[in-house]
Amino acid sequence: MPEVQIRPAVVNDLSSLVRIEHSYQSLYVWQMDRVVEDGQILLNFRQTRLPRPVRVDYLGSHPLLNEDNWSRYQAVFVATIQQIPVGYIGLSDQFSPKTLWVTDCAVRDDHRRQGIGTALVIAAQDWAAEQGFRRAVLEMQSKNHPAIQMARKLGYEFCGYNDHYFANQDIALFFSRSLR
Repeated sequence: MPEVQIRPAVVNDLSSLVRIEHSYQSLYVWQMDRVVEDGQILLNFRQTRLPRPVRVDYLGSHPLLNEDNWSRYQAVFVATIQQIPVGYIGLSDQFSPKTLWVTDCAVRDDHRRQGIGTALVIAAQDWAAEQGFRRAVLEMQSKNHPAIQMARKLGYEFCGYNDHYFANQDIALFFSRSLR
């Protein structure tokens, strides 16, 4: 496989990046069970295998990357192979002080499962540490098993959720790690 280069995105990259398919296939979901009894709330997440792979549409908290919302991001990095954009990562600092949120990460279908998403997250972590951020948070849908596996592989720990977070009312899962 040719070497992947990670660099800050420029406006000229947009035409390639907006064409990246953001949907994905998943065989698992993190199912949430909630029990409310006598002054306590018990929450449990469990990984559940689905009967068949499902196609999951993109539901990021930010609208798809385009020229109109480019300014919502603290930074956007692009992964290229032979100078052709094959993925990107969108970063925001709008949610918590000294915490960088990865709100979007997408890789072209024909380049998935080759470490490009991991390279983008690591580049984002390095950049965030240089900028003085102390933590990084990844947000994802509870059905995004590939992203959950990547987060855990990179040392991110489950740190919370938000029910009805996405437009379709899906649960958002949050994984975080220290950058120091």
